[in-house]
Amino acid sequence: MTGVAPAPLLDVRGLVTQLSLPRGTVRAVDGVSFAVPPGGTLGVVGESGCGKSLTALSVMRLVPQPPGRVVGGEVRFRGDDLLALPEKEMRRVRGRHVAMVFQEPMTSLNPVFTVGEQLGEGVRLHLGATRAQARERAVEMLRQVGIPAPGERVDAYPHQLSGGMRQRVMIAMALACDPALLIADEPTTALDVTIQAQILELLKRLQAERNMAVMLITHDLGVVAGSCDAVVVMYAGRIVEQAPVRELFARPAHPYTAGLLRSIPSLHDAGAAAEGGRQRLKAIPGMVPSLTALPSGCAFRDRCDRASELCARVTPVLEPKRGGQSAACHHPVPAP
Repeated sequence: MTGVAPAPLLDVRGLVTQLSLPRGTVRAVDGVSFAVPPGGTLGVVGESGCGKSLTALSVMRLVPQPPGRVVGGEVRFRGDDLLALPEKEMRRVRGRHVAMVFQEPMTSLNPVFTVGEQLGEGVRLHLGATRAQARERAVEMLRQVGIPAPGERVDAYPHQLSGGMRQRVMIAMALACDPALLIADEPTTALDVTIQAQILELLKRLQAERNMAVMLITHDLGVVAGSCDAVVVMYAGRIVEQAPVRELFARPAHPYTAGLLRSIPSLHDAGAAAEGGRQRLKAIPGMVPSLTALPSGCAFRDRCDRASELCARVTPVLEPKRGGQSAACHHPVPAP
């Protein structure tokens, strides 16, 4: 008897988000589709400006208006289209069932309220807790995320905490109401390497304890390799490759993905350098095009050594290539 795969917890289909800019209207998220299974971890990677964070904000219906607006697609959570919900109902979902950790905790935390007050706000709103119960929950959440002396730190203001502690507070706030899905947008940005590793280990531990699904947005492929089950690669607002994480690292299909992987330092490169060899990282030539001036056809073609005349004429669509991998490319990288 064969097992049936569980229905996706989050199922995004054809998501389109527009930005109205002085130079015109652009599709900053253009036809993005992906799914996150219950308890699974999906990595979303790409260079700055590729649409990763805006995709997350679109899922949460937090796109600033103006200049942004979700104009197409579906965002189904447990079968319900979040884009079709009245705002009052969406507020019940946001924070309670789907929560988000933002990039920069110092700008996400309110400087005039203690961390305990900010942690307790969601607990009181979504769970109907009293002030005393909310404070007790706040102390417990600070303890769970590894903040020392939580009974004292609960009365601290954000500026009194280190960057790593503030990020732990943001994680505690996001998980205080036991959401089924956590969207983590660059959760280790601006933290030193040691603290980054601690935050990632914390997220993995809390995910395992709660059987929680995670959508992890990052530009760091090393983070994806150690944390994710599957990955989508974005470029200029579109998904250019989608694959299980092992297959993507072993056999990237899209030239952009292959270029990203070649730009990562390896132990082999370090060993060669230690022996006196000179190893240069292989950068992807050129720059990410402006969304207001995208080339015709494939947006990556001007930086791609596999591009042909077809790439200028026809925009490639995301389609299966091999072994669970999909790529939007007319000339995918051959498997080794």
